[in-house]
This record gives sequence, structure tokens and C-alpha cells, in this order.
Amino acid sequence: MSDITVRDDEGSSRYLAEREGEVLGFAAYERADGVTTFTHTVVDPGHEGQGVGSALVGGALDAERAAERAVVVVCSFVASYVEEHPEHADLVT
Repeated sequence: MSDITVRDDEGSSRYLAEREGEVLGFAAYERADGVTTFTHTVVDPGHEGQGVGSALVGGALDAERAAERAVVVVCSFVASYVEEHPEHADLVT
């Protein structure tokens, strides 16, 4: 979904998926020592099944790659996304 932007809200330890200023979902994380652990992903029920979660996780993983951080996956949605998108598998420790 090209109209969705993903940004890192470090203050809340979440990546946010937004459209026109509206938060559609988030991917919560914990970050320490150059490693980001994704713990939970939530998409607003009114936007489920519209690709929001995939856009969110894809954008978050791209940002982690750009920041040269390794990723630990606890969240089942992130794990499924990485399994379906092996181009991100090298980030996961």
C-alpha cells in the first residue's frame, strides 16, 4: 500500500503505520546494544486484511537494515512476514 507511511516512534518504542496522519497499526519493539526485538504487532480492526501489517513490518525491517541493526523476532506476525519474505531473513539473529 503505497499510501501508508512507516515511521519509528522511538519515544514509544514502536514503528507506526500511518495514512494521512491516522495511525493504522504499530509494531512494538525493545532495543538494546544494536539489536531490535519485535515483540507485538497490532493493526486497527477496521484496516485488517488491507496490507497494513505487511507494509508496516516491511517498512520497519527496511529501517532496521538501514540502521545496521540486527533483529530478534518474538512477534508471530513478524515471524510469518520474514518467512514469506526471505530477503529480510539475514537481519534475524
